[in-house]
Amino acid sequence: MSQPSDIVEVAAAVITRPDGAFLLARRPKGKPYPGYWEFPGGKVNPGEPLFHALRRELQEELGIHVEQAYPWITRLFTYTHATVRLCFYRVVAWRGDPHPYENQELSWQFANNIRVEPMLPANAPVLRALDLPPVYAITNATEWSPEVSLAQIECALQKGLRLVQIREKGMTKEALRAFTVDVVSLAHRSGARVLVNGYTGNLDFCRETGADGVHFPATQLMDLAKRPAIAWCGASCHNSEELFRAEQLGMDFAVLAPVLPTLSHPGSATLGWQKFAALIRNCSIPVYALGGLHRGDLITAWEHGGHGIAMMRGID
Repeated sequence: MSQPSDIVEVAAAVITRPDGAFLLARRPKGKPYPGYWEFPGGKVNPGEPLFHALRRELQEELGIHVEQAYPWITRLFTYTHATVRLCFYRVVAWRGDPHPYENQELSWQFANNIRVEPMLPANAPVLRALDLPPVYAITNATEWSPEVSLAQIECALQKGLRLVQIREKGMTKEALRAFTVDVVSLAHRSGARVLVNGYTGNLDFCRETGADGVHFPATQLMDLAKRPAIAWCGASCHNSEELFRAEQLGMDFAVLAPVLPTLSHPGSATLGWQKFAALIRNCSIPVYALGGLHRGDLITAWEHGGHGIAMMRGID
């Protein structure tokens, strides 16, 4: 078995078109796992910066010049021939048309409708992560009233919102159930997913209301012995220990907060963007930034390695 000193560093690219499709390459004969599909990229030379390796590999393999790319997740995987650390970047701007300069096949695919197989084993969690949208909305119906909140959510869904967390500690169980059913109905008509907060409901509540998963507060996250048997699991984190636990349990994503000052926790210490980036560097699961953010902060989150942003008061 490969030892840590034998880990092969790889810069991997999720080359994404404006319509959301990303590029996959089929490994040619003569390489390990011939015929398998993977994300373009290649080995990092000793002492070479990751972004330099990414640009070099994509120019050699595909003939494109990367103009804009954001750091994303890092996955460690052990194959029979090597242990690789896949450092993923999301490439959103490039010059040139991709061509298969190393005898590989190329195909544009969508995360929710992969039409090529087989995929390299390391890529299954990556494809699932790519199915997560960039904005995660958190309800605040206790402050705004359920009627106003539902109207805001419906408007946001029409504008493309695809992930909602129901977090309503102040509601009675009966009111919460009715509100959740209404949100799930609205969301599912738009192809969006709904998670209920761990304080808000348990797995039975999730299933009874038709919700797609559970979002665990940090205290519950640290008490979990294993990932629950539910389709989607998210977790709130505030430090490296909680992020590590979310990774260990195989959460689909984490939310790290607070990044900036927020109305819900006035006077609380904030991470700031630099500490946010440092905490999630090499994280194996997508991480949303939360705390005092608006839609205009999305690119800033991407630049610092975040998957996207989570907002409570920015639903519109």
